[in-house]
Amino acid sequence: MSIYVGNLPFAASQEDVSSIFADYGTVKSVQLPTDRETGRVRGFAFVEMETEAEEMAAIQGLNGAEWMSRELKVNKARPRTERASSGSRERNDNRNFSGRY
Repeated sequence: MSIYVGNLPFAASQEDVSSIFADYGTVKSVQLPTDRETGRVRGFAFVEMETEAEEMAAIQGLNGAEWMSRELKVNKARPRTERASSGSRERNDNRNFSGRY
């Protein structure tokens, strides 16, 4: 299981995020996705902890907590879904349809 952490300050580092979660147990990993073009942190993270009990304690303790002048949004991460690559092919095909036979 993974924890989603939203509304992070852009100045937050992996070490910063790890340190606030360490109060609730052993942090296995912290991922801070970055913008492809700018390289800047995108304002959210994924945290994995040693046990599910530690994860639940962190979610309960940190959701809504103020950190670095931001109110954190902390909950269970949802599974990643597949996204369309560059739009729907069907939508693009219909755009060129004139309605004549």
